[in-house]
Amino acid sequence: MKAIVDCNSFYCSCERVFRPELFKKPVVVLSNNDGCIISRSDEAKILGVEMAGPFFMAKDLIERHGVATFSSNYNLYGDMSRRVMDTLKILAGEKNVEVYSVDEAFLDVSKLDKNLLSEHAFELRKRVEQWTGVSVSVGIAPTKTLAKIANHLAKKNKAATNCVYTLTDDDNMEKVLKTTPVHELWGVGRAYAQKLVDWKITNAWQLRNMTEDWAHERMGGVVGVRLIKGIKRNSMY
Repeated sequence: MKAIVDCNSFYCSCERVFRPELFKKPVVVLSNNDGCIISRSDEAKILGVEMAGPFFMAKDLIERHGVATFSSNYNLYGDMSRRVMDTLKILAGEKNVEVYSVDEAFLDVSKLDKNLLSEHAFELRKRVEQWTGVSVSVGIAPTKTLAKIANHLAKKNKAATNCVYTLTDDDNMEKVLKTTPVHELWGVGRAYAQKLVDWKITNAWQLRNMTEDWAHERMGGVVGVRLIKGIKRNSMY
């Protein structure tokens, strides 16, 4: 079993650590030259602030709603990332943590009691936030690709999931994959997504049921095979 721990609106969360009065307030972080919006809190998203949009186009909206705005501070974000990753290594064991990006890490949770995975995830999330001040979401599933889907669901409706989603039940797996568009799959770029749609494969469940030979022929050989394996239960991916 794999888990992925993903920091919520990471750059905004880092800024909030030192400005606790901004908790649950709209926050955005801008690129180096303050040209584009590169991070938004959930509250800013609700207001309609667009990700990667030019700052000047959103400036009126931001000022009207009193959105806290920060220039990017990558030294701070790098330091906070190390704190989060070090915390995960303490809690899960260093050999079980694979740092994937500045705000994401995969955890090997295969040795944990499967009946306690959700409980473990909630405790992990709580500890990371207590020790670092950074909020995270946790997705757990049989493979890394499925864990990414679970994490997406954890973040999609935080009020209902409390930022944790475990994807292990067979019936739920089918339901989730049928409602996951192929363009949302980890490793599927825009070009591949369009090819799949052209082949009448629009969701993850349909892709999961394609053969590895088909993937090897149509989807770039090993890369395509790995993608399909990643959405099957029994896989290393």
